[in-house]
Amino acid sequence: MEKNENISEELEDQAELAGDTAEAPEEENTEELEEADAVSEYNDTATQFSDLEDALAEANDKYLRLFAEYDNYRKRTAKEKTETYQNASVKCVEKLLPVLDSFERSLEAECSDENFKNGMSMIYNQLTAFLTQMNVTEIEALGAEFDPNVHNAIQQQDGTDYASNHVCAVFQKGYMLGDKLVRPAMVAVAI
Repeated sequence: MEKNENISEELEDQAELAGDTAEAPEEENTEELEEADAVSEYNDTATQFSDLEDALAEANDKYLRLFAEYDNYRKRTAKEKTETYQNASVKCVEKLLPVLDSFERSLEAECSDENFKNGMSMIYNQLTAFLTQMNVTEIEALGAEFDPNVHNAIQQQDGTDYASNHVCAVFQKGYMLGDKLVRPAMVAVAI
């Protein structure tokens, strides 16, 4: 009986060994499958990561373009606002200049009433102070070299004390508002 037990133990051991050898290929296959699944999962994750990076880059590009567009809009509207204000100021000053010219002519005229002349002079001074405050400046004309950008030549004169191509007479003063021309000076130019 002892022999039988030894044989059965031997058979069991062999069966276990046979089972181990049968299980070993399954374990290898399982490991290979697990490894393949891990590689596949890694590739899927890498693909998703790449897709997310592309989406982020596209969103970032859209954001940068939108930001640049908004910045340009802001600058453009600020510039338009400044130009609109300056154009309105130029129109206002342009309408006021004939009044200033009339005051200058009236101050040059003979007047027997000194109080009236002083009153006109005070009003003229207030008007010129206001224009100075508005950054309105008179264009330098008499004796200056002729500049077609700021001078309007209506006459040429020969035999003057001025050099050729210089302003020898001013018929109407010209004015600038900042760096913008309000009215060119009406002048005569020496030949």
